[in-house]
Amino acid sequence: MNEAYYRLEAAAPSAAAESIPSPDGHSNLIDTDYVIGQDNITSGFFGLKIDLHSTVFTWSSLVILAFVAVTLAMPEAMEPFFGGIRSYLTSHLSWAFMLSTNLFVILAVGLIFSPLGRVRLGGTHAKPDFSYPGWFAMLFAAGMGVGLMFYCVSEPLTYFGDLRAGTTGPLGEQLASDGAARSLSLATSIFHWGMHPWATYAIIALALALFSFNKGLPLTIRSVFYPVLGERVWGWPGHVIDVLAVFATLFGLATSLGLGASQAAAGLHSLFGVPNDTSTMVLLVLGITAITLVSVVAGVDKGVRRMSQLNMALAILLMLFVMVVGPTLLIATGAASNLVSYLTELPSLANPFGRSDEDFIHGWTAFYWAWWVSWSPFVGMFIARVSRGRTVREFLIAVLLVPTMVSVIWMTTFGDTALWQLGQGYEGAKNAALELQLFAMLEQLPLSSITSLVGIVLVMVFFITSSDSGSLVIDSITSGGKVTSPRIQRIFWVAIEAAIAIALLLGGGLTALQAAVLITGVPFMVVVLISGYSVVQGLRTEPRI
Repeated sequence: MNEAYYRLEAAAPSAAAESIPSPDGHSNLIDTDYVIGQDNITSGFFGLKIDLHSTVFTWSSLVILAFVAVTLAMPEAMEPFFGGIRSYLTSHLSWAFMLSTNLFVILAVGLIFSPLGRVRLGGTHAKPDFSYPGWFAMLFAAGMGVGLMFYCVSEPLTYFGDLRAGTTGPLGEQLASDGAARSLSLATSIFHWGMHPWATYAIIALALALFSFNKGLPLTIRSVFYPVLGERVWGWPGHVIDVLAVFATLFGLATSLGLGASQAAAGLHSLFGVPNDTSTMVLLVLGITAITLVSVVAGVDKGVRRMSQLNMALAILLMLFVMVVGPTLLIATGAASNLVSYLTELPSLANPFGRSDEDFIHGWTAFYWAWWVSWSPFVGMFIARVSRGRTVREFLIAVLLVPTMVSVIWMTTFGDTALWQLGQGYEGAKNAALELQLFAMLEQLPLSSITSLVGIVLVMVFFITSSDSGSLVIDSITSGGKVTSPRIQRIFWVAIEAAIAIALLLGGGLTALQAAVLITGVPFMVVVLISGYSVVQGLRTEPRI
């Protein structure tokens, strides 16, 4: 994820305290007898100390391990199974994913303009833990991931080709003009990385922050359901919610690792002739996981914090390099025009009913929305923890707009450069496989070997930081809401993420990765929808500034 998460872990005692937080400025606490860790197992095995929620950890780990074992034992049988699941869910539930994300956007925008936007997270007198620049930087970092590296060139190129050919492109259109096709392809790419996914994060993050900082409940997904379940949230209903959060996060991370491994393998094949096959991808997963484990063992300051600094620096340098040596003027003017195109096409792209581009919705949008939902417990918890002291209004404006603008600039830089090259007669990127298109675009720029190597490193480091912070969130959920727990538990979850990614790569590749996200995204989509209801109920009882 990013350096900010770890800086918070190391330097913000209030966020890491193993007790229910006390809101500042009012006494609107929820009266509960629940104590964090009260249902935990704390005895050790073989000299290793553990601190785990007995039910959540047991069910989460057993189901995941069984899934990995079955998939690895029968990869040939699992491939058509995953393909069938993916096809069924996208063809039958695409409308549900699209309608849900529309509701998240409407709720977020509605709260910005409503009187409830004046509620302050943490109480009326709470002060922000971070300055605006620092807070914005954290949101920027949270919006960056392996997906942006994988799809920043392939999405615009794919949509452009489909729109010009009139096949399975967005909105089912065939556009005769290169300019119109370019505009819609970039607008669609930004749509998949703009307000809709970030509204999904914003709702779950706002719910977590509200019920932790204002209501005095533990920073766990189950706390969000208190308005619906009451004290039952600490029993089996709450256990099920937390187990679903673990599944969603694990499969979301495993999908990112699988995509990252396939892209890194393609890059290594392009640069050094390394075989671009499943064996290479599996070895890359193992190698990336080994580095992640070293980071976990090294600790916050010596491990992932330094990786995160490297990650952000390389990402910004690569983007600036492409801006300078690529079509600079086109990129500079394209950001504004692409933003306008995105806003213009937004109603049509977000419409879940009566569409003539079902293949596009099933193959792209539904998968994306499920992927974002699967990451929502992970990223939502991070956003919540760095946003204490902000009003609901400034929280939502920042969470919706800052990452969206980052996505506009990133997609414009890489996507417009690839489309410009296509207009100049270079079709190498267009004809390459999805995972190779970024490297094919970089080949046409100066210092291509260096920039391609930087791209490969970025893909790996993106996942290392995401995996480490993701394992921290999963560990917090499976240890009853505790923020600090034995390091061996995070090592366990990092290894599990790798095992899932390998199982999915062997059991169907990209199709299996997409199917896994859809399977976990469906139930957790319901969780986020209920979170929206809980947010409104919780905000109505809060004082406003």
